[in-house]
Amino acid sequence: MKLARYGEPGAEKPGMIDAGGQLRDLSPHVGDITGAVLDDATLDRLRGLDPAGLDPVPGTPRHGPCVGAIGKFMCIGLNYTDHAEETGNPIPDHPILFMKATSAVIGPNDDVVIPRGSRHSDWEVELGVVIGKAAKYVDEADALDHVAGYCVCNDVSERKFQGHLSGQWTKGKSCDTFGPTGPWLVTRDEVADPQNLDMWLDVSGTRRQTGNTRTMIFSVAQIISHLSQLFTLHPGDVISTGTPPGVGAGIKPKPVFLRDGDVMELGIEGLGQQRQKIRDDA
Repeated sequence: MKLARYGEPGAEKPGMIDAGGQLRDLSPHVGDITGAVLDDATLDRLRGLDPAGLDPVPGTPRHGPCVGAIGKFMCIGLNYTDHAEETGNPIPDHPILFMKATSAVIGPNDDVVIPRGSRHSDWEVELGVVIGKAAKYVDEADALDHVAGYCVCNDVSERKFQGHLSGQWTKGKSCDTFGPTGPWLVTRDEVADPQNLDMWLDVSGTRRQTGNTRTMIFSVAQIISHLSQLFTLHPGDVISTGTPPGVGAGIKPKPVFLRDGDVMELGIEGLGQQRQKIRDDA
């Protein structure tokens, strides 16, 4: 099942994508796609609906972030062996965690705005994991039972802010518009193996990232289990699980960063695609 949110920012409505790709209105059945409706019982109820009985949404409305009212937006750094190698960093012993402000979250095709003074804004296609059931002290074997579904995330990053403003990664990850999420949430029953998904990202027509989640250092299950030992994961929390090689900061001999007018296009197998135009903050 593919769940989506559509409409103007701040006024998104819940929707479902049917087998033919048609967006259909879920408003008579849920108020929004948030943690409050991501439990197994509610998802089973929505899964039992006949899509043909839901009103088709006309035209091509804007897709909003596929999850509303995100509680925590957590990101795992250096979680692909080949990405760690391109950055010259050692393989971490435990998942590296940093937070992205939820105010950075935008729709999958909204503009990404380069903040004033930025010359080092970068791209990162990532598998997003959306929690559906509270997780505390969860074993790895049971961790995926706490997942509502998966989505595409673009962990846009300002590398100078990230690494040179007292070394606090969150500063470079939380700029407004730096969290495109969606286009839809694919429920976990439709993702046979989250550790075998192809992923890619292009910048202005040039392929920059090609990878597969099989090269993750820490699997989705390991990440959920680890984090749940530290604090409770709540329904509607999002975990962005790291990026494969090909980020702009890693390009040799000279790094390449985003500029006004660039276009990012990215996707993950079975989870949809995103497209963002880059513009400078006026």
